[in-house]
Amino acid sequence: MQNALWQEEVALANLIKYLVPRCFRSSKTEIPVVRLQGMITAQSSPLKNVLSLAGCAATLEKAFDDKKAPAVALVINSPGGSPVQSRLIFRRIRDLAKENNKHIFVFIEDVAASGGYMIACAGDEIYADPSSIVGSIGVVSSSFGFPELLRKIGVERRVYTAGKNKMSLDPFQPEKEADVEHLKALQLEIHEIFINLVKERRNKRLKDDGDLFTGMFWTAVKGEKLGLVDGLGDIRSVLKARYGEKTCLRLISAPRSLFGCRSAGSIQAGWGADAVDALAAIAEERALRARYGL
Repeated sequence: MQNALWQEEVALANLIKYLVPRCFRSSKTEIPVVRLQGMITAQSSPLKNVLSLAGCAATLEKAFDDKKAPAVALVINSPGGSPVQSRLIFRRIRDLAKENNKHIFVFIEDVAASGGYMIACAGDEIYADPSSIVGSIGVVSSSFGFPELLRKIGVERRVYTAGKNKMSLDPFQPEKEADVEHLKALQLEIHEIFINLVKERRNKRLKDDGDLFTGMFWTAVKGEKLGLVDGLGDIRSVLKARYGEKTCLRLISAPRSLFGCRSAGSIQAGWGADAVDALAAIAEERALRARYGL
């Protein structure tokens, strides 16, 4: 109830602010803030926040549409996930920054690793807490194999295909060396795309370190020395130091429809079978975070 009242007060304050002519408004600097958090995936979840382009596109558009704001701040907390969604979000942020002539500040909370760090590279400046985890510039694929289990329980799997490679990497068949080599070749291509993106965005700030692109990860203290982040600090102190003590932050949420629902891009999946997928996504995200000691 208190949260609902607080939201109503914020909405009323915003309404009053826009009804008052600019010449009578406060001279304080207002910075739009967008939170990007969760495992990066194209799937939505009814139980846990996940991060995808469809889910955050409208929020990003709304933040960059603030003509008066000199910059946009992104708060990132993600252990990674889909390389495609990561790069799509990165690209959308950079396009919006160019179209609207905005400076982008990125603030990392618990973690910005793998795809999470790829998105962080959209920032013109990256800041983090000293204990934040950054890096993991690499590509990983994982699965399970069940051929022995099927034999033990007496199950015969029958699959019919047109195309000799349609069953590549099937978890119910013995692993084939040619399939693994093909997967590794794909990973190397994606890894190279990731490396080039980081080099392009971080440019001369990166230090010459043999472990930088091996998938290793570090605290932000070490990350600053490697050039992965620009400084240590929190969003309020950094932005107030840059734009003055009157600087205020405005959290941007997903636009709502006429009936108060979130916009289509952020509508979450229903229950039933989707809830099973959501639980699996939660388990996967926890496994990803556990890899970084979180």
